[in-house]
Amino acid sequence: MKIDILTIFPEMFEGVIETSMIGRAVGTKAVSINVHNLRDWSDDNYKSVDGRPFGGGAGMVMRVDVVERAIKELKNSRNQELKTKVVLMDTRGKMYDQKMAEKLKAEEHLIFIAPHFEGIDHRVHEHLADEVYSIGPYVLSGGELPVMVVVDSICRLMPGVLGNPESLTEESYSEEMALEYPQYTRPSEYNGWKVPEVLLSGDHKKIDEWRKGK
Repeated sequence: MKIDILTIFPEMFEGVIETSMIGRAVGTKAVSINVHNLRDWSDDNYKSVDGRPFGGGAGMVMRVDVVERAIKELKNSRNQELKTKVVLMDTRGKMYDQKMAEKLKAEEHLIFIAPHFEGIDHRVHEHLADEVYSIGPYVLSGGELPVMVVVDSICRLMPGVLGNPESLTEESYSEEMALEYPQYTRPSEYNGWKVPEVLLSGDHKKIDEWRKGK
């Protein structure tokens, strides 16, 4: 899978794409991630990517023309046979969940747009984005953190990224379970806090029943 990220703060992604599951996915070549500064597609000497909102209002709005130029160039720079899906992170989007992560995992080329300022010209929603997602009913300073969240959720699903493949079927929000059962490890008792006896019994049938009941 090829992933391109459009942002005005590319430095925010430097450590993220090199560590944890995202870094492992890149290391195994399951995913190729490139972060781009949206200002590279600005058409003025100030490298501006925003403008004042029509009709008045506070803040600045990211321009549709700059975003479209970036998307067109990124699409053309990739293998023409690759199918591209453009994903915009925005508070107006559908609430992102595990099923959406599974669908995005199957894509060949993803372009993520991380808005900033007061928002982004709504024509990006209407004409350029294939999917618009939100990660929660709250406001962040920009779309960079939501993009990181979604990219992480995709990368950990790629073959060979998780050390134990069974982790994917026994985790929260998998098809088998809504929420993962409680986990315990050594010591079996600490400060008087005990691990449930059934987990120490060695009876796998009872353990399985206990986990399903949780």
